[in-house]
Amino acid sequence: MIKVFGLANASTTPAPSRWTPAVSSDTCIVPTFLTVWCAIVVLPLLVLFAYSFFDTQFYATVYRPSFTTWISIFQSGRLEVALRTLRIALTVTAIDLVIAFPFALWLAKGSASKGTKAIVIALLTIPFFLDLSSRTIIWRAIFDQHGTINTTLLDLHIIQAPLSWMLYTEWSVHFGLIIASFPTMVLPIYLALSIIDDSLLQASADLGATPAQTLVRVIIPLAMPGVMAGMLLTLGPVLAAWIEPAMLGGGFVNLLSNSVESAYTSLRYPVVAALSTFVILLLAALLVILLLVARRFGDAMSTFRVMRS
Repeated sequence: MIKVFGLANASTTPAPSRWTPAVSSDTCIVPTFLTVWCAIVVLPLLVLFAYSFFDTQFYATVYRPSFTTWISIFQSGRLEVALRTLRIALTVTAIDLVIAFPFALWLAKGSASKGTKAIVIALLTIPFFLDLSSRTIIWRAIFDQHGTINTTLLDLHIIQAPLSWMLYTEWSVHFGLIIASFPTMVLPIYLALSIIDDSLLQASADLGATPAQTLVRVIIPLAMPGVMAGMLLTLGPVLAAWIEPAMLGGGFVNLLSNSVESAYTSLRYPVVAALSTFVILLLAALLVILLLVARRFGDAMSTFRVMRS
């Protein structure tokens, strides 16, 4: 009996592995990923930052450390251009957020059928497969003094003269940027809202919360990861946008991207590096502000914490 029990215990004990790797896969993957990431992302940014401290003389780069390029940026009127770019970027992001959040909430929690969701999401993804310049030039044909809107209003005798403010103004640039960045704002918010458990909303209603209270205390905090992602995906491209200001601004609305293009065509590469570095620092500052604002609504990863609990 002792031998039998001994055999039974031996049979149920798992056999030791014949081969155990000396180094785990995570130990190799993480350093490799960090090395590749530093080589592809961090190193070019450091080179860009270092290049901004060079100077340009007679259309040639002088590889000598100097603050001349940075000083010239803030003394040549580009500070006003930077403030205009920041104002337009924040305005476009705010308008997109105000429009996209109710739309994403309806799409995630209020639409009647899955077919409606599929059609709307497909329509939102179509712009990603189209060239931005081809999408933007359409608005020139619509907003031009001889375009669709002005021609229709003139034929209906609603206006006596074409509306000149509809094109080559800040209004047209705002409109083009809002339309172009709307899908990148609404899709992350929709994803964050769609994974919120409906039982949480029902529990809020059962506890006597009004729809407004449920929105402020439940939905918005849980949707903050999507809101932050949408704002970042909107702020970054808008700060660096140059197609919309060029086509819809007509040279009358200059942004930092237009200054970068002008410096590049005139072979002033240190100025290009300084302006690009300034945009990156500006975006980083806005990211810090967004993180501080997100903390007002709780942990930014609260959505996934709720899903795990």
